[in-house]
Amino acid sequence: MSPQRLRIPALLAALGLLTAVPVALASEPRSGGRHVLLISVDGLHQADLAAYVARRPGSALAALVAGGTSYTRARTPVPSDSFPGLVGQLTGGDPAATGIYYDSTYNHALLPAGTTSCAGVAPGAAVDLTEDLDHDPARLDAGQGLAGLPDSILGMTGSPQTLIEQAGLPVDPRTCRPVAPHSYLKVNTVFEVARQAGLRTAWSDKHPAYEILDGPSDTGVQDLFTPEINSTGPDATGDWTKDNAATRRYDGYKAQAVLNEIDGYDHSGTHRVGTPAVFGLNFQSVSTAQKLPASGGQPGGYLPGGTLPGPVLAAALDFVDARIGAFTTELRRRHLDRDTTIILSAKHGQSPMDPAALIRIDDGKLLAGLNAAWRAGHPGTVDLVALSTDDDAMLLWLTDRSPAATEFAKQYLLAQNGTGMDIAGAPKAFTRSGLQTVYAGADAAHYFGVRPGDDRVPDLFGITRPGVVYTGGTKKIAEHGGVAPDDREVPLVVTGPGHEARTIGASVATTQIAPTILRLLGLNSRALDAVREEGTRVLPGVS
Repeated sequence: MSPQRLRIPALLAALGLLTAVPVALASEPRSGGRHVLLISVDGLHQADLAAYVARRPGSALAALVAGGTSYTRARTPVPSDSFPGLVGQLTGGDPAATGIYYDSTYNHALLPAGTTSCAGVAPGAAVDLTEDLDHDPARLDAGQGLAGLPDSILGMTGSPQTLIEQAGLPVDPRTCRPVAPHSYLKVNTVFEVARQAGLRTAWSDKHPAYEILDGPSDTGVQDLFTPEINSTGPDATGDWTKDNAATRRYDGYKAQAVLNEIDGYDHSGTHRVGTPAVFGLNFQSVSTAQKLPASGGQPGGYLPGGTLPGPVLAAALDFVDARIGAFTTELRRRHLDRDTTIILSAKHGQSPMDPAALIRIDDGKLLAGLNAAWRAGHPGTVDLVALSTDDDAMLLWLTDRSPAATEFAKQYLLAQNGTGMDIAGAPKAFTRSGLQTVYAGADAAHYFGVRPGDDRVPDLFGITRPGVVYTGGTKKIAEHGGVAPDDREVPLVVTGPGHEARTIGASVATTQIAPTILRLLGLNSRALDAVREEGTRVLPGVS
């Protein structure tokens, strides 16, 4: 990431010196077709795609690669989490522009969830974009009350904002009203620009909180299908991520929604509305196959060396390939292949790929020690850590943001050595809390390109050593969120009418997907706030 940068367009906008940007411009002609299908295979690495295509040259994934442009050096935003990853793809912005750093963060200016009388309440609130916002997080329909679940799930509402528990949302001190996910996003989305141009939009994802994609206008996605992945799964012993066969079944519902949309219906397949101009989904099957130590009696993750998938991951890749094959077949059957561009990428990768590199570290013990040390030196104070999000990076928001406090946290963590666990559960030593580099206070703000004291930026961002996963148990063997190549190096393929088969090895960012979608639809890419603020370019080779 670059150091702090002056955002001239944002400054001009704040001063009212930028005029509205037209949605469609004659200087940006349509290139390709009238539909864009965006597919995010969460966890998929560029190396995974290349290896799969080499092993299965007759596969649907191989056909996508053979028929389009492959960007072999694409990288996700940092942190490499689902929310900044997808929000980046659909706004064109990094967290500095979007304000979205992770699915669980903290805001120093908002008031705690549940606040109803705002006078005199101290600011500082968790911002939760997980299943915890659902009316009923144990139900696949998030509490809608459908009968006949799970297989009646396609009857779930396309307006999941109605399933979000208002008492779980942080509160704006200016209005004393809850802040919905779409209102928390600082910039507009591809879906909003498409709607402004009179085009239909749809998306399928894993939590109702993905209504964030509606954007600040709350109008972006007309048909948003969000079955809750962390609800109780079909065997009632865990959620849909705890067994990869269950995850594949779950992904199958979203894939059926896309097939219904290709056929011109809404996600449920019951109302004829026309095929969306912008639509798509995320797949979770690859991600859970990478994380699970075992599933169905077979090992998860990669084989030794980290270049070939183990049996669970191989099955997940085959499942995703088959579903993508169903999409392309249906597009051809409906004669939409002539008008549809498919973009394949991933919100994030997963780290480590090599099982031998794994070291699991209990971050709970590290943070408990940090808080105890802080209180010992500052009698009568509260815990220093207001909120932590630690997967394979460390993000901390502190109750005291002073230089002394942020430096204290940094030095404490860098002084901690201990013993974690390897892939087999055997002891494995770590130093410096498993951290390679720590940015604290103003340095953390500069790392992300925002001003020191920004309400949303982490007060400490720790980059882990390769292979570190923060967990107190043995239930996962990989994670994401960090800056390692395994976290960020994802595929990016654009295929469809007007796209020739070629490989582009120049470095690109997945945030470039957003302006590219608008260019493909004949819309002005600069209608996106983040594109103007950060200068995000259309992908090379798309004219």
